[in-house]
Amino acid sequence: MITPLDMRVLDANARYAGISILEAMEKAGRGVSDFLLKEFAAKGKRVAILVGTGNNGGDGLVAAWHLRDLCVVTLILARGPDDFATNEARHNWGRVQSAVAHVDTTHAKETIASADLIVDALLGIGARPGPVREPYRTLLDVAAASGKPIISVDIPSGLGGDLAVHPAATVTMHDVKEGMTEANSGRITVVDVGFSGEPASLIGPGDFLYYPIPREDSHKGQNGRLLVIGGGPFTGAPALAAFGAYGIGADVVHVATPQDTAAVVAGYSPNLIVHGLPGHVLGPSAVGAVHDLLEKMDALVIGPGLGDAADTLTAIREILAAVKVPTVIDADGITAVSKDLGLLSGKPVVVTPHAREYEILSGAALPKDSEGRAHRVRELAAKHGITVLLKGKVDLVTDGTQVRHNRTGNAGMTVGGTGDVLAGIVGGLLAKGVAPFPAARMAAFANGHAGDLAFREKSYGLTATDVAANVPAVLRAFVRA
Repeated sequence: MITPLDMRVLDANARYAGISILEAMEKAGRGVSDFLLKEFAAKGKRVAILVGTGNNGGDGLVAAWHLRDLCVVTLILARGPDDFATNEARHNWGRVQSAVAHVDTTHAKETIASADLIVDALLGIGARPGPVREPYRTLLDVAAASGKPIISVDIPSGLGGDLAVHPAATVTMHDVKEGMTEANSGRITVVDVGFSGEPASLIGPGDFLYYPIPREDSHKGQNGRLLVIGGGPFTGAPALAAFGAYGIGADVVHVATPQDTAAVVAGYSPNLIVHGLPGHVLGPSAVGAVHDLLEKMDALVIGPGLGDAADTLTAIREILAAVKVPTVIDADGITAVSKDLGLLSGKPVVVTPHAREYEILSGAALPKDSEGRAHRVRELAAKHGITVLLKGKVDLVTDGTQVRHNRTGNAGMTVGGTGDVLAGIVGGLLAKGVAPFPAARMAAFANGHAGDLAFREKSYGLTATDVAANVPAVLRAFVRA
């Protein structure tokens, strides 16, 4: 079962990966026509197809094309032909407009009254939430009042709203949509439209449909307060994580770092709110101050630049034992939790290892083949109830159930600090309220794509700050209000 939002994400990512949505629509519409012929003996019958303006309507147009010589088909267009909203729907309208009878909504009642079967291709998963609007509302009322068998395409129009059609059957695409049951959707049949297998595992721009658009009346802090705990032996790492978080849209980023390095970290940017912690490295004496800071935070990133001193690793474990906010564990934080993975179980945690860190984390080497790697990492995530973002030439992201692959990024990103930027991007998204699995997916894509933008300008001379500077351009390209 898949949510409508996840299906829209999959559709957009498939398009980005080069999969033809027109071909997917062809398979969908052909699946509907085959179902009608086989299960409703549609041959020779009068079929009225209610056609919306989106790809759901496009599926209905393809079904009409395949039924045109076998049935008496009439299309009822919810709006005029100029209102089709996608290139694919417009293409299929061009194919059927001279081959299939069509009427507008003023003739809907008599067309439906004379039909034997009604196909509902009005509103799909892209429909806006809320009350069903005209002219769809009237069309659904007329269809429901007719008493004729209704077959819905993908989902029953209006499902979950104040007015929904109750079909005898639903032909759904790729997978059953969340909320669909036999009671509200009739007999459900799934059609493979070409998204199964590798296409379903790819991360892409569609993942930014999970991005929370700030309200216009929001004020400082409402779009994410993040705490980065890092630094000591290395001062740049926590700053880079903070830059990544700001780039992805977090409102406020605090950095907690040992007192000896606080001034250096603060000097990297006036945007950083830096808190000095006792000592020259993170140690148990700083745990209380960290917990006080966390009371006002929405998420935590821990690990960048902390080092692996024994007291530091102990302090990290003490912090994580009591932390309640969503957390990103990176770098030396991974070494710390490898001694007690039970600290993470069931918490909203994203761990961001590269291959060597994964071996430290799990105690086992990664298989060389991609399928074996995916299986091993998924098992670790499932065992502890966490999300793992395994960094590599192809990033692997899993929540223990699903596995996704990210192919953005380039060889120039082996430069130090790009992993810190990535950890900050994940943390910024967690602070904005995104769940761990989609946050890790978005972050992997954003970090890699920002690196690709930097590579176009700097080639192999790019730096981590170049990557962080390009993260806002990723939002500009892929986030739609």
